[in-house]
Amino acid sequence: MRTSIATVCLSGTLEEKLQAAATAGFDGVEIFEQDLIVSPNSPEATAALAAELGLRLDLYQPFRDFEGVDEEQFAANMARAEAKFQLMKRLGMTTMLLCSNVATATVDDDDVVVDQLRRLGDLAEGYGIDVAYEALAWGRFVSEYDRAWDLVKAADHPRIGTCLDSFHILSRGTDLSRIAEIPGEKIFFLQLADAPSLSMDVLSWSRHHRVFPGEGSWDLTDFLARVAGTGYAGPVSLEVFNDSFRQADTQRTAVDGLRSLRWLEANVSAVGTDGAHVGLDLQPLPQVAEPRGIDYVELNTDDLGALTRLIHQLGFRFVGFHRTKPHVQLWQRGQARIVVTEPAGPCDEFTTVTNETTDPAEEAAALAADSTGSGTFLRGIGFAVDNADAAMERALLLSATEVPRDQAHDEEVLRGVFAPDGSEVFFGDGDGEDPQWTDEFGTVPDDRQSAIDHINLAQPAHHYDEAVLFYTSLLALTALPSQDVPSPSGLVRSQVMSSADGAVRMPLNVSPDHSPNALGRGVGSTAETYPEHVAIACDDIFTAAMTAVARGLKFLEVPQNYYEDLAARFDLAPELLDRLSEHNILYDRDDEGEFLHFYTSTIGSVFFEMVERRTGYRGFGAPNAPVRLAAQHRRNTES
Repeated sequence: MRTSIATVCLSGTLEEKLQAAATAGFDGVEIFEQDLIVSPNSPEATAALAAELGLRLDLYQPFRDFEGVDEEQFAANMARAEAKFQLMKRLGMTTMLLCSNVATATVDDDDVVVDQLRRLGDLAEGYGIDVAYEALAWGRFVSEYDRAWDLVKAADHPRIGTCLDSFHILSRGTDLSRIAEIPGEKIFFLQLADAPSLSMDVLSWSRHHRVFPGEGSWDLTDFLARVAGTGYAGPVSLEVFNDSFRQADTQRTAVDGLRSLRWLEANVSAVGTDGAHVGLDLQPLPQVAEPRGIDYVELNTDDLGALTRLIHQLGFRFVGFHRTKPHVQLWQRGQARIVVTEPAGPCDEFTTVTNETTDPAEEAAALAADSTGSGTFLRGIGFAVDNADAAMERALLLSATEVPRDQAHDEEVLRGVFAPDGSEVFFGDGDGEDPQWTDEFGTVPDDRQSAIDHINLAQPAHHYDEAVLFYTSLLALTALPSQDVPSPSGLVRSQVMSSADGAVRMPLNVSPDHSPNALGRGVGSTAETYPEHVAIACDDIFTAAMTAVARGLKFLEVPQNYYEDLAARFDLAPELLDRLSEHNILYDRDDEGEFLHFYTSTIGSVFFEMVERRTGYRGFGAPNAPVRLAAQHRRNTES
């Protein structure tokens, strides 16, 4: 599948955008007119740079406010069009995007529009240029793709075709069935964008909230499959207007964009429609199932005593030091495993990275690996998967960066990649119950009913959507509907990535915008970081709490007002309320079951949660999140 990206998707200068698109692996780009206008380079120099980078210049856009006007205005519009055709010849470009008229249309007459499109086609013929007519969702008279196609069909000109844009079509909820009527050769261009479900005017929605495929709420697999079914064989391009993208690193946004197209391509390839996808030459990816569970969590710390004391208070047992990396140790509670690493030098860490990289995610992890005095932070997660080799191959094909790792010849081979936030994601074969790599630390029998219930990860706001796509595309996790949780520092956006059976649950949080540092991976003051946490499942929350108290744990304190409100909301026995209050245990209930949990204080940028799920409860105690956030805020301000 030929891939393309509009330069408007990326931050930076036109030259930086072209370089980023080429480095990411795109086949071509759409030149957004404003990017060319502000560039100091001539059209010829731009074309030469694109050729040097191996990029096709697929589309010049946008040409606005052309059709549906009186003859006097039409003559002026034709003069504008000819000037653009001349410019495109200098660029070596052969396709121009014509948007349906928004500002100057005064004639709502199909015969007039068809005639004007036909005359534009005659002009374009002289320059060897194709014109792709697109219905803007807010067009004055033409706002639906099917009407735009009817006009193109009536014009019946070889140089006039249509452009299908997923945003303009899906945002209006237009019936997609008529896509099948359009011959593939009359679709001159295809633009894709996803979007979250929002209630606002469509223009603002389009200009500020588009995202890459897989990062929003639309079924773009179905949309692209329908277009592929027409026999369309041109570029599949991204056109995304997004405020965060315009502020983000150019290169990583380009990589994120290509990942979204490769993921979507594989999805459509898997659908299959009796050979109708041959035109797009859709390529599959190695198939992966959802992870079977979380194998381990790795925490990096420069406060080993405090961290291991806290882990011990939660009932973890020390298994041993790694046999070749003496600054790495393993703690276990049933099937819950925590690898603890001291930053004593790259060669002593469970996973080893170097600083010789330009990848932003890799740089973040390298900084975390090499920094001393960096506090305690979540370094990585190991996932138990059916086929680690296939998972790794898929990750690399989706433009993830592999984590360099030193290991002895007789040690278990563990391979992983960097996540967008700089943490590490590793793949291990099996079901997570008896991984072979634990033999490198020793053996401590532990048959307790305990495992890692979920991991809550903080994400920088500019790359939140990227993280959702990363875990969706690499691990086949499903993004559940997002929620906004109030905290003393502002609203926290939270969205859960989950496997169907709940074996893997990962809430992704966006910290309040004014938080100086959203993450704590070795940078900044730990007091300024937004915390992440690891939740441990147990079968008896009260026994776990009493064990923790006996070992000296100081719980995150819950105010009595909470328990009075709890008594009003739920018909709980007074004895149970007293026990909950005594141990600072929070409670929630739904139609499926009950959820009891308590929290520890934060160490560095990490804290822990102990949870007990009764019967079929699948949530995370969301009504209690503001209580926890307020308690953490009090604890932080007191310390």
